[in-house]
Amino acid sequence: MKFNHQFRVSYADEHTRIYTDGAVKMRIDFIEGMCRVALLKDEELLPTFSINPEHKRFNSEGRDKLSLAGFKLCAPEISEDENTLCFRHCGYDFRIELLNFRITISSEKGILYQDRNGLAYNFAGELGEGSIHYSRRDEGQFIYGLGDKAGGVNKNHQHYKLDTNDAMGFKAQYSDPLYKYLPFYICENKAGSYGIYYDTYSEGEIDFGREHDNYYEAFNSISYEEDNMVFYIIFGSVNKIISRFIDMTGGIAKVPAWAFRYCGSTMEYTDAPDAERRLRSFIDNCESYDIKAGGFYMSSGYTQINDKRYVFHWNKDKIADPEALSAYFSSKGLKLIPNVKPAFLDDHPLYEQIASKGWFLHYADGTPAKFPFWGGNASYLDFTNPGAYEFWKSCVKEVLVDEGYQNIWNDNNEYDIHDKDVLAHGFSKQISARLIKPLFSYLMAKASLEACEEVNKEPFNVSRCAMAGTQALATTWTGDNYTSFEDLRYNHYQAMTMALSGFVFFGPDIGGFAGPKPGKELFIRWLQYGVFLPRFVLHSWKENEASTMPWLYPDLMESVKAIFDLRERLLPYLKEQMDRCIENNYPLITPLFLKDEDYDREADYFMCGEKVLVCPIFDEGVNELNIHLPASSKGFRLRGEGELLEGKSDIKVSCGINELPIWFIEEE
Repeated sequence: MKFNHQFRVSYADEHTRIYTDGAVKMRIDFIEGMCRVALLKDEELLPTFSINPEHKRFNSEGRDKLSLAGFKLCAPEISEDENTLCFRHCGYDFRIELLNFRITISSEKGILYQDRNGLAYNFAGELGEGSIHYSRRDEGQFIYGLGDKAGGVNKNHQHYKLDTNDAMGFKAQYSDPLYKYLPFYICENKAGSYGIYYDTYSEGEIDFGREHDNYYEAFNSISYEEDNMVFYIIFGSVNKIISRFIDMTGGIAKVPAWAFRYCGSTMEYTDAPDAERRLRSFIDNCESYDIKAGGFYMSSGYTQINDKRYVFHWNKDKIADPEALSAYFSSKGLKLIPNVKPAFLDDHPLYEQIASKGWFLHYADGTPAKFPFWGGNASYLDFTNPGAYEFWKSCVKEVLVDEGYQNIWNDNNEYDIHDKDVLAHGFSKQISARLIKPLFSYLMAKASLEACEEVNKEPFNVSRCAMAGTQALATTWTGDNYTSFEDLRYNHYQAMTMALSGFVFFGPDIGGFAGPKPGKELFIRWLQYGVFLPRFVLHSWKENEASTMPWLYPDLMESVKAIFDLRERLLPYLKEQMDRCIENNYPLITPLFLKDEDYDREADYFMCGEKVLVCPIFDEGVNELNIHLPASSKGFRLRGEGELLEGKSDIKVSCGINELPIWFIEEE
């Protein structure tokens, strides 16, 4: 009966219990540090590519979404009658009301998690279409996570789309959606902390208090298109939840040491008619200003025919000998990271060949689906088709890797598909493509990585779009940001959100990608901030203006050079800390409240690794900070050299644009 679902046990062993109301099933699995809940309306579950506790490379078809392989299982003692299921698990008391399967989880401090009163799940369409889940909301809750979402660190009272978008020039304070798909968040309330990850890739929405309903208590909610719902509730401190989430989604990809150095990037160079000369001039400028670089991101201008871009096509008028160019960069100790895109314009030289094989996303009659893309109409490659997947690998290998380009920049892979009639091969189980949009970006990154691995033991793989599990295959960045002081601060909040979401090697385009050229003060403040981030890349497109390069302002070069020299000094520390992150499944940069639980959640300051406290300036015209140091049993030294300062103490520090940034080293 609708709104009145009485569940009864249909299967039970020590690790799993399944209940049914005669039409749908509710399953709960007991896993160390977490529990998994599944609402099953049918037996056709989509596979998962995100849950990967064994840290292995998936085959093309992923993992059974209900598999328990790789998890350490628990066997709580169960107390049950016809109305209620009770047990203690992970140090918490669970009570499940079998009428409408309402879950309550409590600690000694009170209710940690609870399904909303009335009806929390969309069992029979009472709440709408697809999967819908409501949980009890505490007014004072803190919400962290969701990937690269805009706004402050705490997402309470906010509402977001579960989707991805090519959001060039986005406003980091409020734009939504952006480039990452991650239905994972952490809730911190009076009773403790828990994390929730919904194992889906379909479009939806998530709400943390924007919506109110007179007939129900205050609630959080999520809705998405996929009918079956599988989610994980993860327990522990915020630190532990992040670590468990990274571990269960496959761990962290290794990053080669050179990638921690400054890497150049600009559309201006490869868009220019004399692209090869401009690229070589990058090395000349680095040598002239004594700036050490690790590599250069090659924007897609190298693939141009007239004013359009054609992936895997070398414009030989711009770059006559691609192999010679990569050899030149290699001789100078730098790597080239070429940009590749997963859509083929309909006049691409390879378009008809791909279409004839059925390797594009398509309609029911087999016609390739077309979408606006970079000045024309294009079709997306269907990476769930094994033939298309291998075709991509062969193109990366033959066109790029064999020419010396052994690190790949996977770009524009958000797959802007909303039409339910667009179909994917789905590994021989045809499916509406919009149900799995972020999966295409994951598979693209995986295919590119595998092509590089044939000759490079430690390739550097970058993907703009990302989902849970991508961090095990590729690094990322936070997209085509806007140039302003306000966006600099909100890019920082975005970075803290990324870290709280389990991303490790990432960063913004330093100086801002879109918008006006940064003024001198903003340029320096962005460098002073970015020098402590994992990804240290200046990247921009400033129409009719010079690109944001280190030598943008010649009269500032002494200050700029000092910042780049600081990065060189930090390299051994960053690599050491990255190795620690990989071992412990933990972010490299983190907000201060993870170190000192009383610290402001929205603080401008952050930790880089275990020892370095960073205090950037984000406001125009400010040249000093009054800093309240976080708790520490060991104390801090300003820039590693000043007098020893106790934790919880206050200090005023000067930082003009001609001074080094403000940072402290915590004593060992």
